[in-house]
Formats: sequence, C-alpha cells, structure tokens
Amino acid sequence: MWYLHLKTVTTVSEVYGMSLSINAFDYNCHVDLIKLLRQEGKLHRLRKARQKMSELFPLTEEIWLDWLKDEIGLTEGEEAEREKIYDLFEKAVKDYICPDIWLEYAQYSIGGMGASGGMDRARAIFERALTAVGLHMTKGAALWEAYREFEIAILSTLQPPPGSVPSPEQQEQLNVQLERIHTLFKRQLAIPLMDMEGTYTEYSDWADEGAPETVTQHYKRALQQLEKRRPYEEALLVSEPPKLGEYQSYIDYEMKEGDPARVQIVFERALTENCLVPDLWAKYTAYLDRQLKIKELVLSCHERAVRNCPWTMGLWKSYLLALERHKAEHHTVSDVFEKALSAGFIQATDYVEIWQSYLDYLRRRVDFSKEGSRELEELRAAFSRSLDYLKQDVEERFSESGDLSCTIMQIWARIEALHCKNMQKARELWDSIMTKGNAKYANMWLEYYNLERSYGDAVHCRKALHRAVQCTSDYPEHVCEVLLTFERVEGSLEDWDAAVQKTESRLNRVQEQRAKVAEREALIAQQEEDRAEQRRKVKAEKKAQKKNQKSNRMGDKRKAEDKCEDEWGEETELACKRPRGDGDFDSVATEEQMETERVPPPFRPEPPGAQRNQQATSAFKMPDAASFEQRKDSNSVFVSNLSFNLEDPEDKMRDAFKGCGTVVQVRPVFTAKGAFRGYCYVQFEDELAVQEALKLDRQEVGGRPMFVSPCVDKSKNPEFKVFRYNTSMEKHKIFISGLPFTCTKEKLEELCREHGTVKAVRLVTNRSGKPKGLAYVEFENEAQASQAVLKMDRTKLDSHTLSVAISNPPARNLDAKVTPGRVLGAMMPRQLQGARGKGRTQVSLLPRSLHRQNTPEAKAENGTTTKEQDSMSDGMQAGLAASGVSAPAKPMSNEDFARLLLKK
Repeated sequence: MWYLHLKTVTTVSEVYGMSLSINAFDYNCHVDLIKLLRQEGKLHRLRKARQKMSELFPLTEEIWLDWLKDEIGLTEGEEAEREKIYDLFEKAVKDYICPDIWLEYAQYSIGGMGASGGMDRARAIFERALTAVGLHMTKGAALWEAYREFEIAILSTLQPPPGSVPSPEQQEQLNVQLERIHTLFKRQLAIPLMDMEGTYTEYSDWADEGAPETVTQHYKRALQQLEKRRPYEEALLVSEPPKLGEYQSYIDYEMKEGDPARVQIVFERALTENCLVPDLWAKYTAYLDRQLKIKELVLSCHERAVRNCPWTMGLWKSYLLALERHKAEHHTVSDVFEKALSAGFIQATDYVEIWQSYLDYLRRRVDFSKEGSRELEELRAAFSRSLDYLKQDVEERFSESGDLSCTIMQIWARIEALHCKNMQKARELWDSIMTKGNAKYANMWLEYYNLERSYGDAVHCRKALHRAVQCTSDYPEHVCEVLLTFERVEGSLEDWDAAVQKTESRLNRVQEQRAKVAEREALIAQQEEDRAEQRRKVKAEKKAQKKNQKSNRMGDKRKAEDKCEDEWGEETELACKRPRGDGDFDSVATEEQMETERVPPPFRPEPPGAQRNQQATSAFKMPDAASFEQRKDSNSVFVSNLSFNLEDPEDKMRDAFKGCGTVVQVRPVFTAKGAFRGYCYVQFEDELAVQEALKLDRQEVGGRPMFVSPCVDKSKNPEFKVFRYNTSMEKHKIFISGLPFTCTKEKLEELCREHGTVKAVRLVTNRSGKPKGLAYVEFENEAQASQAVLKMDRTKLDSHTLSVAISNPPARNLDAKVTPGRVLGAMMPRQLQGARGKGRTQVSLLPRSLHRQNTPEAKAENGTTTKEQDSMSDGMQAGLAASGVSAPAKPMSNEDFARLLLKK
C-alpha cells in the first residue's frame, strides 16, 4: 500500500526503505538500495544498509569489496579507525573464501606496519590467506607473489649502505630474511598452480646457485598434478556461470585423490558461484563431518550453509548434530534451533523433523538415573511445546500438523515408559493419540499393545486389545487374531469366552458392512451400465435418423456409399472428416485432445455380401472374417496420429515394431474410397511384445509422432480413456513456457542440469510433432525444482523470456471439444506462482461500453445491414440518434467525434 504514503516519500531510496520495513528478507531490495545509496553518496545511510543486510544474508564478493573500499577511503590517515577496518575484513573473509578479499586484506595490513607489531600482523594475515586460498589454482599465485614482494621489500630495508660492512646482528637479520624468501619460493613451487613455470624461472634467477635439486623434484611433481587437473580448470574457464556441473566433476575427482585441503578449496570455489544450491552445501558439510572433523572449520561451514539456504531443513538438522558432536554449549544449540524454527520451511513435515532432531538432542542430555533432574524437566517441557507448536503455528500455515501418525507423542510415551517407568503418563499420551483420528488403524493399536506388553501389565494389554477390536476398521481380522492369541497365552477360560464372543460379534458386523458396501457398489455399477446402454441406444437412434436423412437426399449410388460408411462405425466416419495432413485442426489441438484420440475405435469385419466399388477394392483389402476371428486385443496395440498419405502403412508398421516381437498382422483402417484413415491395429504373437511396443509411443513415422496405446474394445469399455501424465501437483517437476520453437530436448536438459539432477524432459508438441513452446522437466527432488524456479524464472533463452513454475496441471476434461479457431488460452495449464510472486495480470483495459456486442445484426429497412452499423456499438448508435445525428456512412474520424461532443 505504498500509494498511501507517496506524499511523504521524497527519494527512491526511501521507497526501498519502506519496502524493507514490510519485508526485511527481500534480498534484491537490499542490493538495489545499497547501489542507489552509493550512487547518491549518502555514506552514513549506506553503512547502515550494508550492516543490516550482512546481519541477514552473506554478502557477495562484489558487495564486500565495494564496502571495504568505501570504508578505507573514509578512514585514510586515521590510525584509530584501522581496527574497525580489520574487524570488517574479518567478517568479509568468513562469508565466502574469496582470493580477492584476502589479497585486499593483506595489502591493507601492509599499510599498518608503522604501528607496533604491524609487521608481524601483516605476516600473520598473509599466512592465513595462503592457508585459505593458497591452493586456488587460478588466483592463488597472486597471493604468493604479493607475499614474496612484501618480504623482498623488507629485505631491501635491511641491506647495509653501499661500501659498508654489515654488523653480525645485521648479517643475521639478512640471513633470516633471505631464508624466508627461499622458503616462500619452495612452498609455492611444491603445489600445482597455473603459470608456475614462470615462478620456477624467477626462483632460478633469484637464487645465487639456482634452484636446489629437492625444489626441482617437488616442482616436477607439482607439474604432474597440474596436468591432471588442467582439463577441469579449462572446463571451468570456458563454461558459463554458475558452472555447477563442471564443479561437481572437479569435486568428485579431488575426493578420489583424497587431499582434504584441495577438496576444501574446490568446494569453496564452487560455493562462491552456487551459494543457493542446498545439495552442494549438504555434500560439503557431510565431507567435513566425516573427514576433517575440525571444530572451527566444521561449525563455520554449517553456519554459512544455513545462512545461504535457510529454507532447507536438512542443513539445520546437520548443524544441530554437528554442534552436539563438537560439545557446543547448550544455549548455543538452543539458539540455533530457535533460528531454524523461524527460517520458513516449505512443508509441514520439515518442522516435525527439526523438532525430532532437537528432542533427540535433549533426550541424550538426560541422566535418567537421577529422578526429577533439570534436564528431564526441560525434555518434557520441550515435548509439550512441540505439540503446541505443531497444533497452532504449523497447522495455521499449512492446514496440517505434519505429524499425522503422532510420531512425537509416540516417542514421548516410549521414553516415559522405558526410562521414567511412568506408564500412567504413557497411557495418557496414547489416549490422546487415539483421539486424533488414529483409533481406526490397526497398526496404531498394535503399537500401543506392544508398549503395554513390554512395560505395562496384562490387564491393560487386554483392555487395549478389546478397544482395538471395537474401533479398528482397516484390518479387524488381524486385531481379532492378536486378541485370541493373547488370551491363549495369558487369559483364563472366562477371558477366552469373552474374547471369542467379542471377536465373533465384531467380525459379523464387519461382514454385514462389507456386504452392504458391495451391494451399493453393484447398484452403482448397474446404474452406470444402464446409463451407458441408454446412451448407446440414443446414439444408435440418432445414427439411424441421420442415415435416413442422407438416403432421402442422395441417389442410389450415394446410398450404397453411405451404407458402406455406416458399417465401419460413426467413430471412423468422424475420423474421415478430419482434415488430412498438417492442417489447421492439428495446429490448435491440445495435448488433452491428442491423448483422447489415442483411444481405438471399434474394429468390425466386413459383413458378408457387402459390395465395394472397384476403386476401393484395388486400393486396399478389407479384413475378412478369418482375420477378425484371429484378433486378440490383449496381444495388440492401437497406433494413431499417422499421416493420411502414408504409403504402405502395413509395411511401415511392421518395420517400426519388428524389434518388439513377432508381428502376426497389421490392420490399417481405410475409408470406403480406399484412403488411409491415419490409424491401424498391430497384433503380436506374444503379450510381452505389447509392453515393448508401448515404449515406442511418440516415435516419428513419416515426419509425425505416432501414438501407441493399448487396444481396448470401446463397446465393452465405453469409459476407457488414455492419458499418460499426472494431473496433480508435482513438486519435483517444473513447467516452462515461452520456449523458442527451435529449443531441443538436449539443449533444455543442459540448461536445467545447472540447477540439479534432471531425470526427464518432455517437450509438449501438437499432433504433427511441432513444438508448442512448453515443456515439463523432472528433477530428482523438490529442493532442486524450487531452485530451478528461483534461478530460471524470467530469464532469457534466445531472446525469449521463460516463465518457470512448479508443475500443477489442471484437471482433465476429456469430453471437451475444440472447434477450429477456438482460443485455447482457457485450456492452458494453470501453474503455481513463481518465486517472484504472481505474473502480470491480463485484465482488459477496454471500457465495457465499447465492447462489440454479440447480438444478432440489426437489419435496415430493406432487411440488410451495413458494415458501418456493424462496427458501431448499440450504445453509440443510440447516442447519435438522441443527438439528432444520423449514423455516418463511413467510420468517424477524431474531428467528427469532436464536433459531436461540442454539438457543432
């Protein structure tokens, strides 16, 4: 509602500030505000904006470098302010491992060498920088060279004046400094870096006696390692950001090599460009947890992971385990858990899992040998809070608690029974579980029974089983059997008689209920069959009426042709009326219609005595009664969408399906005049060949994708429909529209592979196989699909703007008919909103008074209408009549309208 405050807004930056006050987690708004304030030169507000953003998000390398340069420029010459710059650098190097930031940090530290301990501080920063990014194959060499230049500059200050002899103390300082430089050269030449040949040459020239043999050996070994990694570096060099696939290959290689430092630097390089990929963070943190196990490094990486991808529950769960594994303080673990609850997960079950992880942590802290300990009370309070949180906060947001089987309550009950010996509390919890809609499930009662069996007594076991027999609706026989088995082992004769009576009574009621349900279902089926029979009768009557009308209009010759057509059935007649080839009807066909047309029409043999004209007989051979008797639908497939001018369809089909199995016969369907109708039946010798044939669906034959469907007799299954794809929401799939028609499946798969593992890509086409600019892409999981929506929506591909959303097709209406020229906008799939909110509206801006009316044409006195009158609305004609102006003989110009309004 910004328009309510427009009078108080003076600058664009205030508009951004107002937006952030509404939604502080709008990342793009933070970036835009920082850029705008930097352009305006408002440094005080700029500093606050950067600090606020850094508290919520990790900052990119570009934002950090700009911030550092601005702050350094403001504090030049002020020694007291240098510590604040050092603190800012420390924050910067923790967000991402960036060589440029480390280089800037080291160079800035050189400027502070005048202070006490400045030289040692600069050396320490250089050493930390080499540890962090010294192995970076493309940018690490710059840090090594800067460090050497720093030490060489110090060496020059230690040199005695020309002609003078250094004192023993000076000579010792010179020797120590020379050894430092030698050591730097040796360390650098022992690791693989790009352009290390030049470094070796420089060292050979700098050293008085050349490079030692040991240094040369290390250098050659590093060169060999460089050659092994060069293909991966070159692939990164030529690929476009974010280069996720290339980095994945590089990481896999380094993990096989087994050098933890090199694995770490490649991970850090990949995360700099793919910071919003949860799977990459999960892989990195799992490696650190299992291999390095260094507390500071592991916990720092986990913290960065959840800051970059706070919506991913798995990263928070791993973070909590890592904190516990490294003996973190209890308040630290609790703070991280509270942050996780406010992170905003995408589904209710995520909240259940994070609560389970935290409760597991609290349970491991409890010493159950001490009754009434503080940790135990804290555990019970956490269990109670978790149930309230799922019931209130989670249900309010997702309309479900996410814990349908009450897993948390079951764990709590088991802990009370096993560790606390408090069966009363456990029974109270199970009573609550059963009142939440779980009493009808046999497995829930058996779980309760097993708990009583292990930690309770026989009385409560018997009571639980009797209640189970009474309430269970899914598997009552199994519960009855468990009760009888229990009484055989534990009960008396009276208990056995009561159990038998209880179970028999219950099973009798179940049988009665099932009989009523079966009777009701049979009645519904009979009603459906009666309605279907009625529809068939009405259809046959209409067909006979239509046949009689044709017979009255046409001559004897046409009557014979009509008789021939009718014998093939109405469906084939309608199919014959479709335009042949790639006509207009094909171009407007929806995917829904295409799937509907895959249902085979009934196949009928030629009746005895039917007469065919010579032209039709020579063009094709009708199936005889013998071939009809050999027909076997279970061994056949129905092939449709073939070209009407396909030559030798029988031979083409045999060639197309020869790899599936032995083809017994091919039955192409023709019109009465011998024209191919575009579909046929293919019968195999074995039913197993049908499954192989169905895999050839949409394979091109004669330039068109053929549809291969099961062969089902429609007269016996009138409601049979074929639609292969899911019509409900699929969170692991995305729907892409706006694709260029030249986009191929391989190109789209390569584009989507940058955001996750692509399992399948489906380009939507019309019946002729031409693309429609739409596609469905299936990813390995929901997180990858969400990531693809975030990254790909509103991006460009060959100058086309893509619209990307989670797949949510509409419900199918297979009875809908599409007429030529019908606008298909209403039939397009409605998708979920993208990551950036709703799309642009499609509200018509034309006033309703100017909309052209669909009423019948107004006739003139002579019974005709003019084009000018047709083009004018009724309201405008009425206005002209009221003003005394006759309807114009030609369209009115702007001047005519002006005269009309001014009444000239």
